[in-house]
Amino acid sequence: MGKKNKNEMSFLDHLEELRWHLIRSFSVIFVIAVVVFIFMTSIYDNLLIVHLDGNFVTYKFFCQAFELISIDSEFCSLTFNDKLNNLDVTGQFTMAIWTSLILGLIFAFPYILFELWRFIAPGLNPKERGKSRWFIVLASLLFFVGLLFSYYVIMPMSSYFFYTFSITDKIQNTITVQSHISLLTNTLLGVSLVFELPLVIYFLSKLGLITPAFLRKYRKHALVVVLILAAVITPPDVASQVVVAIPILILYEVGIIISKRVEKNLKKKLKNA
Repeated sequence: MGKKNKNEMSFLDHLEELRWHLIRSFSVIFVIAVVVFIFMTSIYDNLLIVHLDGNFVTYKFFCQAFELISIDSEFCSLTFNDKLNNLDVTGQFTMAIWTSLILGLIFAFPYILFELWRFIAPGLNPKERGKSRWFIVLASLLFFVGLLFSYYVIMPMSSYFFYTFSITDKIQNTITVQSHISLLTNTLLGVSLVFELPLVIYFLSKLGLITPAFLRKYRKHALVVVLILAAVITPPDVASQVVVAIPILILYEVGIIISKRVEKNLKKKLKNA
């Protein structure tokens, strides 16, 4: 007896199918996490705490940019106390496991999207299935662009602000590795997911939940939301918030164009029906 068509599968069959997609996704995350754990020392030294090095590429870029316009900048003589503290007996081991899982999730993101596509693809017609393949590539591209943006722009700004900010010299910061990694992972994941905005708008438009007119009408409201979001994921200074807000607003405008195209295609289908 042949394999059941997705449309003919019962609810329990769908759950069983979903279970195997989830198992494979978690397996890939786990394998990557194990590899990350093995090379944890090198990853921490060369990737995760490099923002505490005054010679990090972003700080050098800002230094050179300010020098070009003849403005003195702290970025040219930036120093950090790069010794992070651990206050818990099991702290470093727990942090190593947690970091491995987070990086496993990040690096497995394209495969997770592939499993998601495999789950929904059988329910699509051949034409829709062919067009939907771009989803994996585009979603992965947006995710990793957001990842690079947060790693090379947002995280250095956050480190610069929070590590150099002081109310008074009488207060000494004792920064733990847990708080630093939490800041890093929240920034990386938060910004990377925000960069998926055009795809979110695309699917909401396909479902008829939003329209280009709706997006244009509430553009000012979206600007306020974007500024609030930028304030949440960046240091509380205007420059950092503007740097984050600009690409999000660009993505929002791209989303309007996408929504307009989706609406045009839907009207064309209804006309030809």
